[in-house]
Amino acid sequence: MRLVASDLDGTIVGPDNRISERTVRAFRDCADAGVDIVFVTGRPPRWLTPLTDALGHTGTVICSNGAVTYDLGAGRVLKAQALSLPDLFSAAAIIRDLYPAVRFAAETVDGFHLAPGFLESGSQELPGAAVAAPLESSLTEADTVVKLLARVDGTSPDEFLQRVRPAVSHLVSTTHSAPTVPLLEMSLHGLNKAVTLADYAASRDIAPADVVAFGDMPNDVQMLQWAGCGYAMASGHADALAAADRVAPAFGDDGVAQVLESLLRRP
Repeated sequence: MRLVASDLDGTIVGPDNRISERTVRAFRDCADAGVDIVFVTGRPPRWLTPLTDALGHTGTVICSNGAVTYDLGAGRVLKAQALSLPDLFSAAAIIRDLYPAVRFAAETVDGFHLAPGFLESGSQELPGAAVAAPLESSLTEADTVVKLLARVDGTSPDEFLQRVRPAVSHLVSTTHSAPTVPLLEMSLHGLNKAVTLADYAASRDIAPADVVAFGDMPNDVQMLQWAGCGYAMASGHADALAAADRVAPAFGDDGVAQVLESLLRRP
C-alpha cells in the first residue's frame, strides 16, 4: 500500500459534514507510515472544509469527479479539464427531449451557474451560488465548465442515469453520486475519477497494484476497478459493490478506518 485514494461523502464524510475521530487517526497513521494520500471526490474545491478542519490535509485533492486537480494547501487549481460549450448545450438539448421538465446547472472553477428552477426557492444546497439565469446566456467561452448538472422530479437517480447516459455518451461522461436525488453529473467525454487518479499515481511512480481505493457510489466505479485493491462501502450503491474487489464495513461503522488499521498492521 503506497497510495490510499478515498472518496468523501458516504465513504468518510457523513451528512453532518464531519469525519469521525477514528477515521482521522487512521489517515494520520497512514501518513506517518509514509503512505501517500489523495482524496477523490465529486465535490468542488470550495467544499473541502472537512479535510482541512478534521484532517488538516494540505495535499492534492481530485475534485469534480476528476475534472479538477487541486492543491489544498496552496488553495490553487493545478489542472482543470473543461467541457466545451457546444458539447454541453448539445447534451442538454438531448436530455431536455427525454425529460422536458429537466433543470440544469453548470459548475465552473469559479462557482455555479444556475438555470431557473434548478433549486427550490430558499434552498441552501449550493451555498453562494449565482443568481439563476439560463445557461445559454450566463455561460461564455471564458468560463471553465467542469461539470454539467441535470435534475428532474418523478424518477429515481438510477433510472435517470440509465436513460440519459447512453443518449449523451458521445458528448459527455455521465454519472451520479446522490443516493436519493435524481441529479446527474456530466463531465468531459472520457473523464472520470480513475483517469485523473491514474495520472496522479503515475506522477509519483506508483503502480495501480500499490493503490487502495475506497468509494460508495456510481461515480466511484471506475476508480474502484482501476485500483489494485478497491473497497466499496457495505453501505454503498450496488454498482460500487459490484465493481469493487472487496467490501469495507459500512460508513456508520467507520469502515475505511477499520480497513486501514488492518492494512497498517500487516508486515
